[in-house]
Amino acid sequence: MQETATQGKFGWWRRIALWQKILAGLALGVLAGALLGETASVFKPLGDIFINAIMMLIVPLVFSTLVVGITSMRDPQKMGRIGARTIILYLVTTAFAISIGLVLSTLLQPGVGVGLSFDSEVSANEAPSLMSILINLVPRNPIDALANGNIMQIIVFAIGLGISLTLIGEKGEPVMKVFDSFAEAMYKLTGLVMAFAPFGVFGLIAHVSGQYGLEILLPLAKLIGVVYLASILHVLVIYSGFISLMGRLNPVRYLKGSLDAIVVAFSSASSAGTLPVSIRCAQKNLGVSEGVSGFVLPVGATINMDGTALYQGVVVLFIAQMTGTDLSMMDYGMIVATGTLASIGTAGVPGAGLIMLSIVMAQIGLPLEAIAVVAGIDRILDMARTSVNVAGDLMVTTLVGKSEGELNEEIYNTSRS
Repeated sequence: MQETATQGKFGWWRRIALWQKILAGLALGVLAGALLGETASVFKPLGDIFINAIMMLIVPLVFSTLVVGITSMRDPQKMGRIGARTIILYLVTTAFAISIGLVLSTLLQPGVGVGLSFDSEVSANEAPSLMSILINLVPRNPIDALANGNIMQIIVFAIGLGISLTLIGEKGEPVMKVFDSFAEAMYKLTGLVMAFAPFGVFGLIAHVSGQYGLEILLPLAKLIGVVYLASILHVLVIYSGFISLMGRLNPVRYLKGSLDAIVVAFSSASSAGTLPVSIRCAQKNLGVSEGVSGFVLPVGATINMDGTALYQGVVVLFIAQMTGTDLSMMDYGMIVATGTLASIGTAGVPGAGLIMLSIVMAQIGLPLEAIAVVAGIDRILDMARTSVNVAGDLMVTTLVGKSEGELNEEIYNTSRS
């Protein structure tokens, strides 16, 4: 009887969907930050604990799910086909993203009338060459790659190990079972960590909201608004359109099934940090198989730069308008082409957003030091572009799963409240 009474008291909380709990934490965090100002940083440890817990999951989860994903395919040709589709979809959506940013910035002109100076200089690391990227994909020491969380090297090692286990046949079965059990344990641990998500999100957003006062936000409010509007349009029009037209699936189900990951991405501003939640959403909410989600999502978290490309389109035009620089149609084409190709060369590189932005600006002759103008609000813009990246990862995973016949449409179409 006591158990029934307890369920009556707390059952309402269990019945609320995770994304709704996270949104509640986000809203309370914004309110706390607005009321308390910088004092709201007292809640930051809640966010730090949550981020540490999420980061704790990344390496073992990526490694185990990739090995399980590769061994479950048992067909190298299938893996190559999935890989090719994944990369093509990411590149196509990246070109759409940067184009949307350019169109909205051209129409709304966020940089016109902004009287901000950029005395301080900002420098970006030089983008690595394609050859050095290819060489660094292969880890000299896989244990070192695992310890340092080098996702691209972990992906290469996990793919090689998964293919090798498949090729040795029966002798590989015991190891496959170990990885399968380990992956299941990591899924369960992810669920336990996500129970803390609303409190972690509250701590993160309270700190960010308190840190950015109106004196910082107001001069650049139009830029922030354009980036967020472009992000929302890209998810609702491009991603939902791809789901509907290419996948013949209900886009509302895709959006609803992705909300947990999108909200965590918005709060943490980390695609890699959101990866455990993305895998959980893909499998539990969208019905994508373990093999496809375990392969496509880690790759997407590393190379998918849709949000950053969109941000580039908006910011480059913002700086051009602020400095009174007229751009030709050739410049617009150069921005789209350079931004899309740069996303390949800088994928997985620390500070990739800044590197990509500096490459594009250099191509059309804009002053690099102008990046300092938007540096102060980068975290707020990063929250939007990370949400777009994660939504894109889940869209591509869903489409690849559908094309390979590895999407459980019964799970996909199940209403989640």
